Amino acid sequence: MAATEQKKYHIGLAKGEVGEYVLVPGDPGRTPAIAKYLDDAREVAFSREYRTFTGSLLGVPVSTISSGMGGPSVAIAIEELSELGVHTFLRVGTCGAAQPEIKMGDLVIGIGAVRSEGTPNGYVPPEYPAIASLDVVNALVDASNAAGAPYHVGIIRSVDALYSDLLPDTMPRP
Repeated sequence: MAATEQKKYHIGLAKGEVGEYVLVPGDPGRTPAIAKYLDDAREVAFSREYRTFTGSLLGVPVSTISSGMGGPSVAIAIEELSELGVHTFLRVGTCGAAQPEIKMGDLVIGIGAVRSEGTPNGYVPPEYPAIASLDVVNALVDASNAAGAPYHVGIIRSVDALYSDLLPDTMPRP
C-alpha cells in the first residue's frame, strides 16, 4: 500500500472506503441502524469510537461513521475524512431543546450554532459565525416535508458541559 493509500490513524479508513457524503452519529451502535437505509452497506472499519459503514443511496456512495461524544473526537473524524475527499457531513443524533414546542422525536435542523465550547477555537476565532450550508439546510427541510416529519429550523447551541445548564443545582461549586 502506497503512503497515499494508507489508512487514517484514528478512523482506520483509506481513500475509496468512504463516500463523499457522511452521516455522523455519536454512538457506534447507531451506525448499523443507519446503514440499513443504504444499498449494499458493509462495515468497512471499527477503530476506537469510529465505526464506519459504506453503501449507496440513489446510486451515490454514502457512509456513516460514529464520532463518539464531544468536539475533539468529532474534529478528528472530520479532519481525517476531509483528507479522504468527504465534502458533506451531516451530524445526526440526539439533542436537547429549551423550547417547549419542540417535542421528543421532532427533527432539529440547525442553520447556525452558538459555540459554547472550545474545539472550534482551534480553527476559527470566536467571533467567526458557525453557519450551515444553505443547500444542505434546504435539502433537509425538503426531505422533512416529503416524509411528513415534524421539524424545527433555527440556531442551535453546542456545549462542552452537557448537564451544566440543564441541572445547575447538581453541579459542583467552588
